Amino acid sequence: MKWEVVMGLEVHVELATKTKIFCSCTTEFGGEPNTHCCPVCTGMPGTLPVFNRQVLEYAVRAGLALNCDITRYNKFDRKNYFYPDLPKAYQISQLYLPFAQNGHVDLKLKSGKTSQIRIHEIHMEEDAGKLVHSAYDDSTYLDYNRCGIPLIEIVSEPDFREAEEVTAYLSKLKSVFEYLGISDCRMEEGSMRADVNLSVRPEGSTEFGTRTEMKNINSLRAIERAIAYESKRQIELIEDGGKVVQETRRWDDAKGESYAMRSKENAQDYRYFPEPDIPPLSISEEEIQHYIDITPEFADAKAERFMKDFGLSEEDADIIAASKNLAYIFEETVKLCDSPSEVRFWIMSQVLYYANEKNLDLEKLSISPEKFAEFVKFITGGKVTRQAGKQVFEQLMFGGTDFDVAAYIKENELEAVEDTGLIDSTVKAVIDANPKAVEQYKGGGTKIMGFFVGQVMKQLKGKADPAAVNKAVLDALEKL
Repeated sequence: MKWEVVMGLEVHVELATKTKIFCSCTTEFGGEPNTHCCPVCTGMPGTLPVFNRQVLEYAVRAGLALNCDITRYNKFDRKNYFYPDLPKAYQISQLYLPFAQNGHVDLKLKSGKTSQIRIHEIHMEEDAGKLVHSAYDDSTYLDYNRCGIPLIEIVSEPDFREAEEVTAYLSKLKSVFEYLGISDCRMEEGSMRADVNLSVRPEGSTEFGTRTEMKNINSLRAIERAIAYESKRQIELIEDGGKVVQETRRWDDAKGESYAMRSKENAQDYRYFPEPDIPPLSISEEEIQHYIDITPEFADAKAERFMKDFGLSEEDADIIAASKNLAYIFEETVKLCDSPSEVRFWIMSQVLYYANEKNLDLEKLSISPEKFAEFVKFITGGKVTRQAGKQVFEQLMFGGTDFDVAAYIKENELEAVEDTGLIDSTVKAVIDANPKAVEQYKGGGTKIMGFFVGQVMKQLKGKADPAAVNKAVLDALEKL
């Protein structure tokens, strides 16, 4: 029997306000445990929450960007539960009147396939604290710094059928929120977390199977592994005559498996009721229009423009535009040097290489477009070869704000070799030192040309024009 995997996502995104949703404590990541909290966010008796209006602004802008209907009149509710990471034993959330509903996200997968994921609702709520489990004994410690951090929870419809759709969706959300400037979406810091609701059913069936929920998975790779594991577990369980139990499961990425935490709660289990301490919120038409007016150009539209205006391929345009910061660096540099293909080359070959090699956050890169453009002009003007330019570019990325492109090139003698006499003499020396390779060439082995060119470039420390070297080698070999 063939099986179909059906998934829905609940994505929690921390909003980048300076202070928490109901108090003035900082939202800054890190800090010593229990130093970013106060009586309000730890729920001490007698305290009252005061709503941070900027949370509503960020939330509504997110809802508009995800094509949602915005609820003009919405309010908060109490979600009651007895977990130790929220000491007041309830969470201020939204159930009955969430601020955004009925949205959608359009996806373009690497395979070329397109799909649309419907969004059921987005609601605001406060984050809970963090449980820190000791590696040495059975102790668990409580850190309440995260209590009260403003969240939006994006609840999708069960429209996902494969892991690639899930990772594409999360990447799209990350890009949109970074462009809006409302969240850094750093999954490794917990500012974007995904719960995966997953069930399986026979292919062609229209009825949903029993779902499980895997909580707070914080990397795209972990999500792919978790989906593969849980779908396989459910299929094997059913085929062996068992039944899937509706439950919440914790994904252990180190072990590559999930395990049951508790039976899955439904809304009635939380005993929701309207939050009595916070008045309802009204959103005016003027506010909504203002948020629409300040909405930036998102990655999809920017990629289309990069293809049209700068001749980028679809793949390159998508990669560059996906990061707000990388797109800014690309576009501003091109404005200053008018060489989009060369700027593209260095971003795709060097920036992304170092980002992957050193695990860099593209949004934190601080490459100066002015210095980048100056460097590109050295390359396009023939003053520095691409090979020698790699050394310069590494310094451009990591040399700090005081890095001087021209001075570095001069001090390290990286200017291109334009002395044809030096190139010819180096070619002769390489040919004389490799008689076996010469005989191979004479015997019809023309591919050995690359060896000679490589040896000459090595002797000249990559500072000669490869085209000039190639011509000099060919001329010399043909004269033998």
